[in-house]
Amino acid sequence: MKNRMVKHHLFWPLCVLAALLLFNLCYSPDFFAITVHDGHLYGSLIDILNFGAPLMLVAIGMTLVVATKGIDLSVGSIVAISGAVACLGISKGADQNSMGLILTSVLLAVVLSLVLGAWNGLLVSGAGIQPIIATLILMVAGRGIAQLITGGQIITVTSANYAYIGSGSLAALPFSIFVVALMLVIALLLTRRTALGLFIESAGCNPAASLMSGIRARYVILAVYVFCGLCAGIAGLLLSSNVSSADGNNAGLWYELDAILAVVIGGTSLSGGRFYLTGTVIGALIIQTLTTTIYMIGVPPEITLVVKAFVVLAVCLIQSSAFRAAVAARWKTRHYPAEKEVRRHVS
Repeated sequence: MKNRMVKHHLFWPLCVLAALLLFNLCYSPDFFAITVHDGHLYGSLIDILNFGAPLMLVAIGMTLVVATKGIDLSVGSIVAISGAVACLGISKGADQNSMGLILTSVLLAVVLSLVLGAWNGLLVSGAGIQPIIATLILMVAGRGIAQLITGGQIITVTSANYAYIGSGSLAALPFSIFVVALMLVIALLLTRRTALGLFIESAGCNPAASLMSGIRARYVILAVYVFCGLCAGIAGLLLSSNVSSADGNNAGLWYELDAILAVVIGGTSLSGGRFYLTGTVIGALIIQTLTTTIYMIGVPPEITLVVKAFVVLAVCLIQSSAFRAAVAARWKTRHYPAEKEVRRHVS
C-alpha cells in the first residue's frame, strides 16, 4: 500500500506543495487566514489560486502538446496578443461597459488565438517542422505583433464588466478559478472519457504506427496545438482584465517556461506518450506558491529567478526515482561499509 502511494504520479508533487505551504505557515502564521469582505474571500491561498489561474490554463494546453512529443514556445506571445486585441477593441468603443463591445472583443481575441494555435499545428503536422523551431517563429514574431497592436504602449481600459473576467468573484471565489475548472473539466472529459486521450498518447509514442492503426496523427497534433492556443488566449484575457490593461512587451513573459516546468513537475513525460492534467495543475500551483513565497520572504528581485530555478531543480530531483535510489544507496553504504565492499566485488 505504501509503495503504491509513493509510486503514484501525484505523490511527490503533493509533498512538495505541502512542504511549501508548511514553510509559508511557519514563516507567516497568518498565511492560511481567509477573511470575508463584501461577500468575497480574501487571503494568501485565494491569491495563489487567482494569480495562478493564467499559468494553470497555459499549462493545461501545454500538457496535451507535450503528450504528442511537441512543445509550444509561443504561448507567452499568444497571451500578449490576446490581451492586446481585447483591450484595443474595448478602448476604441464609446461605451466601454457595453456587453456587445466586450463580447465582440473577447470573441475576436479567442478566434485569433485559435488561428495562431492552428498556425503552429500546421507548421508541425503539415510542414513537418520541428515543434521547437515552428513555435519559436511565433514566439518571436508574436511579441512583435503584440507590440504593433498596442503601438508599443500600455493600453488601459475602464470597463468594469471586462475587469470581472480576471478580478470578479462568483460564489465568493475569484471568477478565474471557475474558468480554469471549466477548461480542466473539458480537457479531462475529452481525453479520459473519449478515445481522444488514447489518440494523443499514441501520436506521441509513434506517429507512424498510429497511422498504420488508423489514427490520423496529423489531425490529432493539429487539434492539440489549436487547444493550446485557445488556453493561452483565455489566459491572456484573464491577465489583461485583472489589471485592466494590455502590455505587449511584458504580458505573458516567461509563461512558456513556467508552463513547461509545471508540466514536467506534474509527471508528464517530455518524450511524449504520457500525460497527467491534474499533475500539471498541481505543478502550476507549486510554481505560483513558490513565486508567492519568494516575494513574501523578501528575496531581492535580481536573484529571484535564480532561487526559483534552484527550487525547481530540487523538485525535479526529488521526483526522479533514479536520483532517490542513488541517494538511498549512498546513505546505506555510508553506514554499512561491508555492503559497500560486497557491492564493489559483485560489480
